[in-house]
Amino acid sequence: MSWNKALIAFSTVAAAGLTLAVATGSSYGQNAGQNAAKSGSAKAAVGQASKSAPAPSPSQPASGTAASAGAPPGAAAGTTPTAQADTRPADVRHGEYLVKAAGCVGCHTVEGKGVAPFSGGRALKTDFGTFYGPNITPDKTAGIGAWTEDDFKRALREGVGRDGTHLYPAFPYPSFTKIADADVHDLWAYLQTVPASAQANKPHELKFPFSWRFLLVFWKWLFFTPGPDAAMASASAEVSRGAYLVNALAHCGECHTERNFFGAVKKDRQLAGTPGKDGAPNITPAKLKWSDGELKDFFSSGMTPDNDQVNDTMGEVITNTTSQLTAQDTAALIAYLKQVPAIESKK
Repeated sequence: MSWNKALIAFSTVAAAGLTLAVATGSSYGQNAGQNAAKSGSAKAAVGQASKSAPAPSPSQPASGTAASAGAPPGAAAGTTPTAQADTRPADVRHGEYLVKAAGCVGCHTVEGKGVAPFSGGRALKTDFGTFYGPNITPDKTAGIGAWTEDDFKRALREGVGRDGTHLYPAFPYPSFTKIADADVHDLWAYLQTVPASAQANKPHELKFPFSWRFLLVFWKWLFFTPGPDAAMASASAEVSRGAYLVNALAHCGECHTERNFFGAVKKDRQLAGTPGKDGAPNITPAKLKWSDGELKDFFSSGMTPDNDQVNDTMGEVITNTTSQLTAQDTAALIAYLKQVPAIESKK
């Protein structure tokens, strides 16, 4: 390859990197929280069913539908739950739990009373333009009702839409690609049961040249590896489950990991926070010194050991995701965070 061609190729990839910085860099992480912080109405729209959702097995990353068939969390064997039994299919019940663990409402539901859950339109403002979360209800025109389960799986696994369009990783498929097949099925099963909404999708409003989706092909070639992460299953059952929650479903690293010039996460800085006064904190053992009990209280209430309340960005994560986890999954999440490599924050 001549130097001229090499320079052209590098410039193209650089533009792709800047495009991804919009969707996945610190600007996205900060603005996503600022624009989506008012989560109370979105949470109300989705409902409070998570506490009766069946607990995924903490012993394996792919909990599947079998974990959904038991009694509600906290119900002893042989006892009758006081709440009305959930008669929905096991995959649907488990899928609802997974949707909450993945925080889907945070990007796919706008604030306001009477808003259909997952009907899209949530704005994510960045320096490069505005992204809008799409409608993922079963509506056949505006939503994903015309999709097949394989289409849905491809979007999560490969970051490719039904029509072959490469998706911006504002939709965090670099993390969702690690979701197990059984859980992808359950997510799909649940989303097919939510009320269909004809709310039309809003096109992204991006500045030139960041609307050139074809540039994402080069970014994926350099930085994206599709498929589950084998390393998740290399530790104890509890830690493996925690790794699955942190790295796949809850996609914590998308906000808590510094990115390179091209907008890809720096793997050697995994969970070590992002720079700047508004950056996400370091959640490796180098900085995360709280006890298991303090972390449990934090993930359920958003209150720190110093009785401070979290900021809006993490507040929504607490409301929509971590406070909805079962006790077993909360313990697994904590166990994993306690054993990840300690990485000092940058000064």
